[in-house]
Amino acid sequence: MARPAAPGAPGEPGERGEPGTPGAPQEWQAGGLTLRRTEENLAEIDELAQVLGGRAGLGELLGDLRFQARRSLPGRLLGRAVDRAIAFDSYDQRDRVWWPQGVTTSADASDSELVAGRRVLVTSWYAKPVDGVHRGSRLTFLDLETLRYRHVLLVDVRRGSEGALELSGVRIHAGGVVWAGPYLHVAATGRGFLTFHLDDLMRVPGDNERPDEIGIEDRGVASFGHHHVLPVRSAYRAEAEEGHERLRYSFLSLDRSSAPPALVVGEYGRGRQTTRLARVELDPATWLPALGAQDAALPLLHRAAGPRGMQGVVVARGRHHVSVSRGPWTPGSLHTGTPGALREHRWALPMGPEDLAYWPSTDRLWTVTEHPHRRWLVSVPRARLDPA
Repeated sequence: MARPAAPGAPGEPGERGEPGTPGAPQEWQAGGLTLRRTEENLAEIDELAQVLGGRAGLGELLGDLRFQARRSLPGRLLGRAVDRAIAFDSYDQRDRVWWPQGVTTSADASDSELVAGRRVLVTSWYAKPVDGVHRGSRLTFLDLETLRYRHVLLVDVRRGSEGALELSGVRIHAGGVVWAGPYLHVAATGRGFLTFHLDDLMRVPGDNERPDEIGIEDRGVASFGHHHVLPVRSAYRAEAEEGHERLRYSFLSLDRSSAPPALVVGEYGRGRQTTRLARVELDPATWLPALGAQDAALPLLHRAAGPRGMQGVVVARGRHHVSVSRGPWTPGSLHTGTPGALREHRWALPMGPEDLAYWPSTDRLWTVTEHPHRRWLVSVPRARLDPA
């Protein structure tokens, strides 16, 4: 990106009960919630690819990682449970426009835990508006071996009222991200979540030195200074039946251990806001939500709410792990166990912990922290806090 001069199954084994199963505890139940899929906008994406000279793909991106992260030494500042920390470069550390939120890994994407022969971490970011410019959201791909990384702007490509192709940023909070097969699912809070296909990743040619502009013009494509863009394929819109409250998709993770696999979803909430936990089953053949009638998926709600201020949730070894933030100056907590009976580990995480991901072969949890000058990707040995 051109830089401006200034600014397993839930619960213990045997606890899962399918709705309608006689005598089984129904921890997860239908709650009048719906996710309705929109049509894929392939025609517009294909036209954008023609404008940009074709699709680049993930391999091209991983071969052109531009920025250099560095290792940080664990310490009290980084949380009591952290054993590895990676800091973004000095520009991204201090940047007050872009704020990291979600995290997923190549271990989510593939049984081998590798993509293109690499171990990769992906984070999502949202941008705060500056001088009336709303940049939207982006993803960052980081190679765990070299610690080199690159940003990719998330874009929406549509046909305008006069038939011309239009490009805009994706203005969502991007509080969570899941890499499932060839897809990236990005949380969009009250809207549900958006789905991107990695084959649609494209490179923006030229010097691209216009960090405050986006669009398709005679002088080329502007993308807020980013050299790679990834357009939205489709959306899964959150709806609720009458008498039910629509679920907020504040963050999400992937549970590959369950059958079928599922997205694990949660709500950030303070005060009187709800803090519900939900599951959305995926079709293992496609890694997309399993749909029923009218192209709709039916999320299941857990009967127990999560803690206030939770920022991420992931299922590892059949148990839930929940991150909770306590502001920019106090280390965060990690809660472990089963919903309704979670044990809090205070000061386990750095200040500002966000979404969570799980790496099975290493039995580690990963999170990203959001505040300027205190931005890290950190890992926690799961068994250190939750030996079950």
